[in-house]
Amino acid sequence: MTVRGKESFEQKKERASIIRKRLLKEYPSDQTALTYADPFQLLVAVILSAQCTDARVNIVTPQLFARFATPKDFASADIKELEGLIHSTGFYHNKAKNIINCAKALLELHGGIVPQSMEELYQLPGVGRKTANVILGEAFGKNEGIVVDTHVARLSQRMGLTAKTDAVKIERELMPLVPQKQWYHFSHALIFHGRKICAARKPLCADCSVRTYCPSSTV
Repeated sequence: MTVRGKESFEQKKERASIIRKRLLKEYPSDQTALTYADPFQLLVAVILSAQCTDARVNIVTPQLFARFATPKDFASADIKELEGLIHSTGFYHNKAKNIINCAKALLELHGGIVPQSMEELYQLPGVGRKTANVILGEAFGKNEGIVVDTHVARLSQRMGLTAKTDAVKIERELMPLVPQKQWYHFSHALIFHGRKICAARKPLCADCSVRTYCPSSTV
């Protein structure tokens, strides 16, 4: 299939279906690369992953969770100590503040338990829609949206699935193209494909399993 000219929605949906099926076969796991023991640790790890690689977060969190294990621990943490532990993840001032305030909010509003709804998660300090989608999909198996990080945004644009640049608008355009039960898995497939093949600077189009269906392919 050669992608040329303007597509109808149905044509785009058909092409997206082929891309989705190929990528889900290539990347069968829908589990995050972040290491965590419970939903709260996952929440902290996802906050730390902003503008940072999962690999770097996984280096930091063992020592972090050995020092602070629960929302109560983080809520009473010394911010300077916390900043020191997460310094290498970048933007550590804001991340430390958000994690402490998030832990306090969890204790005050939810008894220290990570909530299972988009609305409740979105109200927590440091939690945006992307983070909430990760928590819901990863920890609770709920598909309430599509995770749009830098990889998902880049690949969905390159593949001609959206022309939007805002994450929320990208998500809204992708959701009708993918069955809801596969929203979270599709996000992960795009993320893994972005890391392995469709890199920002030099995509490996010759090695791409969906290049025939991608208008940006150089092959």
